[in-house]
Amino acid sequence: MDKDIIKAKFLIESLPYIRDFYGKTIVIKYGGNAMIDEDLKRAFALNIVLLKYIGINPVVVHGGGPQIQKMLSALEIESHFERGYRVTDEATMDVVEMVLVGQVNKQIVNLINLNGGMAVGLSGKDGTLIKAEKKELVIESEAAPELIDLGKVGEVTSVNTTLINSLLRDGFIPVIAPVGVDDNGSTYNINADSVASAVASSLGAKRLHLLTDISGVLDKDKQLISSMTWHEAAEAIDSGVAQGGMIPKLTCCIEAVQNGVEKAHIIDGRIENCVLLELFTKSGIGTEIRA
Repeated sequence: MDKDIIKAKFLIESLPYIRDFYGKTIVIKYGGNAMIDEDLKRAFALNIVLLKYIGINPVVVHGGGPQIQKMLSALEIESHFERGYRVTDEATMDVVEMVLVGQVNKQIVNLINLNGGMAVGLSGKDGTLIKAEKKELVIESEAAPELIDLGKVGEVTSVNTTLINSLLRDGFIPVIAPVGVDDNGSTYNINADSVASAVASSLGAKRLHLLTDISGVLDKDKQLISSMTWHEAAEAIDSGVAQGGMIPKLTCCIEAVQNGVEKAHIIDGRIENCVLLELFTKSGIGTEIRA
């Protein structure tokens, strides 16, 4: 009985949030341990299905770095990184597309469908969903700036939202692999956080969620920062409070908020039901970035 009372109380406390998010779009970047642990995978799928059933429109963008690396190793294709980006030649790009679009994407779609949803898998090539261009990586140095050739690594130039909105209106859940295409038909591997940010901005989403393997943004004393403006987020980058992989994630959140997304959240995907906890509780569990 006590457990039932707690469940009922949570539902009642969630009502104002459900009312606020009803009919709105939420873009969720799915990655990290939440894509590997079986219990977390099922919990994520149930979270997404629940959002759809209560009138919220989830759009999923996923990564797949570990799966790509596993396949590259099996095929004995060497891979290396520059400033966190996988240098992607033609052979590597073929593997990236095969794994992200043909394997990981379909696994996520299947998992959502098995748990009561209607998911549809997409890549940037479908309906020219994600237009991209080659990413230029410039490393500043005292001597002269150095241009690093990342190969088939791209960045988003535009998102065609017509297909996504059509699927949402018909009750489907779009699941997007971060592969884009340029005007000449060349395929590019794009950072999933960047794709999620661009999709959220283009859709005018109410929220952007980036699932990670850490609790969120930490201050200089290693305590979680639960909320910050995008100005404070930029300062955290400039001052060195945000380091390593947190810098590009914060940058994506800043760009999304600057482009009209109400709030962006960096949340710990290792926590079961993290999406619901961040949306439907007052304090949330991660770091929110707001205007």
